[in-house]
Amino acid sequence: MSQISLSEFADRVGKIMPVIMKDFMKHQAAVFYKMDVTMPQFFVMEHISRCGDCRMGELAKFINVTTAAMTGLIDRVVRDGYVSRFSDPKDRRIVKVKLTPKGAKVVGEAMKHRREAAIRMFSMISQEDREQYLKILTRIKDKMQEQG
Repeated sequence: MSQISLSEFADRVGKIMPVIMKDFMKHQAAVFYKMDVTMPQFFVMEHISRCGDCRMGELAKFINVTTAAMTGLIDRVVRDGYVSRFSDPKDRRIVKVKLTPKGAKVVGEAMKHRREAAIRMFSMISQEDREQYLKILTRIKDKMQEQG
């Protein structure tokens, strides 16, 4: 591969990623539809699943919305039985949320479907290419975490 500028690289990636993500997101959207959850609701539930009990402010920051918008989103997933809301026993002003067993089941099912989609997509390339891709993604993630 000839040397290309970072700008040209960004242009090429910008053209490739929508093609790749279209099928993946179409599949995920169908899964969310069957489970009667929206993508933002799922992302919040997935985050709670990884982190355990979460503060409302932390969740709002995670998906880059206001606390008021997060309250509306959480109201809906509480109503549907996916999440429960409670006050921190040490400071009742702090509101936390946690997954219910129903929410954990939805996250588990969606993750299973995401895994199957990834297997389907990455089965089209060699083991060596998959390892290189994973190495690059890991390096990017590490650099982003270093920057805060």
